[in-house]
Amino acid sequence: MRHNKVKEAIAAGGRSLGTMVFEFASTGIGRLAAGAGAEFVIYDMEHTGWTVETIRGLMATTRSADIVPMVRVPATQYHLLSGPLDVGAMGLMVPMVETPEQARLIADSAKYPPAGKRGAAFGVAHDDYEGGDIVDKMRSANEEILLIAQIETAKGVEHADAIAATPGIDVLWIGHFDLSNSLGVPGQFTHPTYTAAVDAVLAACAKHGKTPGIMSGDVETAKAQLAQGFRIIAYNGDLWIYQTALRQALGALRNG
Repeated sequence: MRHNKVKEAIAAGGRSLGTMVFEFASTGIGRLAAGAGAEFVIYDMEHTGWTVETIRGLMATTRSADIVPMVRVPATQYHLLSGPLDVGAMGLMVPMVETPEQARLIADSAKYPPAGKRGAAFGVAHDDYEGGDIVDKMRSANEEILLIAQIETAKGVEHADAIAATPGIDVLWIGHFDLSNSLGVPGQFTHPTYTAAVDAVLAACAKHGKTPGIMSGDVETAKAQLAQGFRIIAYNGDLWIYQTALRQALGALRNG
């Protein structure tokens, strides 16, 4: 298994900055992100309708760059977790994690025995089609794969401490829009109910040595989140970055 520099950085108490991809499933998108300085890219399967065949191509091309490719899966089910890993994902983001039982299922599905129950397939995409010692491959994969549990509901916040305590889970990631919706304050990210929920997740991470993560839509918000204690941040998504840059440039041209 390839070395996961993102997991190493956050495990040592550092930070990692990357981005998300929702729209442009091109052969160059991962390399473009790497060239821009992103340390990771998360490809979304939850809201895009992309199948594992699309993800397979994205993993193959992104793995040629100096960047960590990860995938957000649609739900907590074994086949949805194992498929992206087998085609080369070095990490998984799982939405709507609400209980420690779900967190344990994620870890069990992504880790080989004895740490988990992931099915064995070697000499395929995830180990670069190479031979070698199977036991060593399983140990390495278990060490290198990054597992992100998204806290996006009031129930997830309620169980954040137990989710953070689950072995194998590396990151608790605030899904800010869904969390605000669940709390009854949609889009109100300064509302006391929302900020209290965020504080509870940050506290759970600090207690159990896990890394808090979040997505940022602009630079100033991202700076504030870093100062707040988030240590892994996805700066925006491909379609919004493209649209914002194009709108700004065209507006400047039209306005002289």
